[in-house]
Amino acid sequence: MSPDRLDARYRRFTEDFNRGVAPAILAATYNVPEVQLDTFVEFLRRKGYDLQQPAAAPNPRRADEIDYQVLGAEMQFVEVELDPGETAVAEAGAMMYMDADITMETIFGDGSKQSTGVMDKLFGAGKRILSGESLFMTAFTNQGGTKAQVAFAAPYPGRILPLDLANLGGEILCQKEAFLATARGVSVGIAFQRRLGVGFFGGEGFILERLTGDGLCFVHAGGTLMERELGAGERLRVDTGCMVAMQPSVDYDIQLAGGIKTALFGGEGLFLATLTGPGRVWLQSLPFSRLADRVIASAPRRGGGQHKGEGSVLGVLGDIVGGR
Repeated sequence: MSPDRLDARYRRFTEDFNRGVAPAILAATYNVPEVQLDTFVEFLRRKGYDLQQPAAAPNPRRADEIDYQVLGAEMQFVEVELDPGETAVAEAGAMMYMDADITMETIFGDGSKQSTGVMDKLFGAGKRILSGESLFMTAFTNQGGTKAQVAFAAPYPGRILPLDLANLGGEILCQKEAFLATARGVSVGIAFQRRLGVGFFGGEGFILERLTGDGLCFVHAGGTLMERELGAGERLRVDTGCMVAMQPSVDYDIQLAGGIKTALFGGEGLFLATLTGPGRVWLQSLPFSRLADRVIASAPRRGGGQHKGEGSVLGVLGDIVGGR
C-alpha cells in the first residue's frame, strides 16, 4: 500500500476513533484484531495522529432529573418543574401549590424503592419515626403530557438550599427538621452518631437524616445561611442547633462549652458541636428552637407578666424564686 493510501486509512481510523465508534466495529473495518486495538492506537499517536480518548458516557441518574427555581426573600419557596412521569417527594404539609396535572399520593417512607415489599416499607417508615419525622411522606407525580409545576414552602423565615447529591459524593447528613423535598429516587434515612456525647447532649444532633442518591434535594435553613469548606483537621465550634447539613467526611462531636461558669451562666447552652474537616458544612443563624424559645419567653404569662430569661440557668432560677 502506497504511503498516501496508508495515510488516508490512518486518518479515517483517527476520525472514527474520535467519534467514539465501538472497538469491535473499528477492528472489523480496519482489519485490526480487537485485542491489539490499544497497541495500534498508541502506534498512530507516536506517528503524530491526533487520537483523543472518547469521553465516557455519563452514568444515567437513578433519581428523577427535576428542574427548579427558588423564589422569595425571607419566606422562600421552591417551585419544582416535573416532566411527564416525574415525581417529587416532600414532607407532609410542605406543599404550597401544584398544577392540575399533578397527582398527590401519601406513601410510606421516602418512595425511593418502588418495588420493595411491605416489610421494607414499614422498616423505612419506622426509621422516619426514630428521626422524629412523620410516618408518611407525600409524592407528587406529573400525570399529564406536558411539564407541570409543584411548589414547596419553607416552614419559617430563612433560606432554601438546593443540594445536588451527584456533585456532593452521593450523600449528605442534615438536621432532621431541615429536610424539605427531593426528587424521587433519593433515599431519606437516619444516621446515628458514633459518640455517646452526641447522643446525650447533642440536642437536635443525635439522629441526623441521611440523604443518599444522585438527585436533587432541598433543605431549609433558618435565618441566614452560611457555607464553610473545612480543610483536613480544621475545626469549627458551633451551637448544636445552628448546623443544617454537612458532608459525611466531617466529624461531628459534642463538647462542653468552656468552663463550668461559662456553661451555666453564659446563656449559650452547656455544650457546643465541634466539626472537624475535611468537608463542607452549612450553618443557619436562626434555629427554629431558638426562635420558638424567644416567642415563648416573650409571650404574656398569667398575671400580665412576661418571662425575660435569655437561656442561661439564671432564667430558670428566676422562675423558681418567682413561683412560676
